[in-house]
Amino acid sequence: MCFIGHGAFGIITKAVWCNYFAVFGIGHDMAYRLMPVVGCIDILLGLSLLVYPTRIVLSWLVLWGLLTALLRPLSGEPFGEFIERAGNYGAPLALLLLSMPLRGWWSRVDTHPQPDPATFNRVYLCLRIVVFLLLLGHGWLNLIEKKGLLAQYAGLGFSDPVRTAHIAGGFEVIAAFAILIRPVRPLLLALLLWKIGTELFYPHWELFEWIERGGSYGCLLALWLALGKSKQPVTTTLHQTLTA
Repeated sequence: MCFIGHGAFGIITKAVWCNYFAVFGIGHDMAYRLMPVVGCIDILLGLSLLVYPTRIVLSWLVLWGLLTALLRPLSGEPFGEFIERAGNYGAPLALLLLSMPLRGWWSRVDTHPQPDPATFNRVYLCLRIVVFLLLLGHGWLNLIEKKGLLAQYAGLGFSDPVRTAHIAGGFEVIAAFAILIRPVRPLLLALLLWKIGTELFYPHWELFEWIERGGSYGCLLALWLALGKSKQPVTTTLHQTLTA
């Protein structure tokens, strides 16, 4: 979902991408020519994970997800934009950790893994950190009154979008630290529904924006499922997880 949605914006030639190409000194006209190429590659790699997931593709998507997220603050956007997209690189990273130990970069990832306790705890810790970051980042953007978010709240009929952003941001920041310190399934389920619902209200290209954030929903859902694996030695505090 993440890379198919991201690739769709390349084919659409989303104007803001010109800022990210500019980080590498690529001009406006060349950026528009390259966008569909980048978009098609993203879509093909995303589809490959559904058909034949390999470790080499997962590794590339972790690096690519990190780079594309990092281009936002490098182009002048708030740093919260980078950490809010933790699901973009965190979801493939969690799947890569789940497929350890490596038995070949081109080998197919086991789609029904039976991880040992150490592997399970590594994936569990990864998901907690990723969920913490994506909630913290989005809350941060609310608290600094990102224009796009204020426009969403205004479009939804809130009379005071700034106050709404502050309330939503405060909730997300508190929830982020709650998940980092001691995640519980009811809170994760509520946050999953919150994220799925709130991402539907982008003013332009709503469907593609929603699809692109599939990594965020996936990490929340995966962490919720992990906590339900009572037969696994899931640690309950951050200190215990890091010690393990």
